Amino acid sequence: MPQQREPQSREWLTPNVRVLSAVSFLQDVASELLYPLLPIYLTAVLGAPPAVVGAIEGAAEGGAAMTKLAAGPLGDRFARRPLIAAGYGMAALGKLIVAVAGAWPGVLTGRVVDRLGKGVRGAPRDALLVDGLDPSVRGRVFGFHRTMDTLGAVVGPLIGLAGYELLDHNIPPLLYIAVIPGVLSVLLIALVSERRVSERRVSERRVSERRVSERRAGPLPRRRAVFRGLRDLPRPYWRVVAVLVGFGLVNIPDALLLLRLNEIGFGVAEVILAYVTYNLVYALGSFPAGVLADKLPRHAVFGVGLVFFAVGYIGLGVTSDPAAAWIFIGVCGLFTACTDGVGKAWISGLAPADRQSSAQGVFQGLSGLAMLVAGVWAGLLWGGDGSLPLLIAGAVGGCFAVVLLVPRRSPCE
Repeated sequence: MPQQREPQSREWLTPNVRVLSAVSFLQDVASELLYPLLPIYLTAVLGAPPAVVGAIEGAAEGGAAMTKLAAGPLGDRFARRPLIAAGYGMAALGKLIVAVAGAWPGVLTGRVVDRLGKGVRGAPRDALLVDGLDPSVRGRVFGFHRTMDTLGAVVGPLIGLAGYELLDHNIPPLLYIAVIPGVLSVLLIALVSERRVSERRVSERRVSERRVSERRAGPLPRRRAVFRGLRDLPRPYWRVVAVLVGFGLVNIPDALLLLRLNEIGFGVAEVILAYVTYNLVYALGSFPAGVLADKLPRHAVFGVGLVFFAVGYIGLGVTSDPAAAWIFIGVCGLFTACTDGVGKAWISGLAPADRQSSAQGVFQGLSGLAMLVAGVWAGLLWGGDGSLPLLIAGAVGGCFAVVLLVPRRSPCE
């Protein structure tokens, strides 16, 4: 009797997609309200040296990356909604800790708790977003989610800037305001639906029954479940992860781009508005890029994004004109629009149905660690104006674009 595949829906805008996108919007409003103001708060209000700012962000992002590696396999073995709720709850708690902190060690604790929450929720959420959906529509699912998430990164800084001016540059009250959308995002998780773990496993087993039967005769011991999950990820997946993580080693964090704008001559308000511009372009471009990734080879759409990366980073590295810098920061937004959700959809399409959370966790965790490395080497080479690391990153990114776009069989196919 022939094996039958579990039917998968091509209707992509499911209730879960809508709710999880709204949750991400609210959480990003909270996070991005703080992000541009936190360095000012640490240095001007709490008296921390600039080195502490870098150490706090490095510890927070490094913790998030490591947590993603662990949370991914957990999202395949257990219910995903509790992990998602715990992650967003930790993020809200972290923001409250930052608000009540009277010294920089408290801010460090809050930021680490916040980012650990991001690591816990990311892979299980992304797996739940596409649960039961046909691979041909996953580009637009991740594109829509990225659009909603990033619109929060537009609204949040605008609220922060408005509050900064209305409160006569008094930052502490804004820290408490940021807690409100964070708490609301946690409450919305109650509207997320999830199949029982046993039901999900039966469905996923049907999808991958033939693959599993070919690879093993009988169940593996429970203690090897995580390693089995990683082992079952196919070779094309690992090839793509290797390329994308390799690129991540030159993907300099956004904070250094904002520092570069300040060095070009942007004031605090202009830096925040430029960051809003970046996120607005990112938000507006994410869904169209996702639709294209469902119609064209995903490596090609990602490669176009890397072309925008090369233009934006090299442009910011060579220009000293504020007007040109506005244009190049917008180009950087196009880069993120063409790579963030598209990369997740690409990874999702390469992973088995029963390993979606593991696949996203490994990819996102390794990418986070790579970006942390990028921030370290770029900071060490920053010098007086940051031109050198931006030029290096742009040139290497252009090389990766060529690898993905040359008219021959891509090494990632």
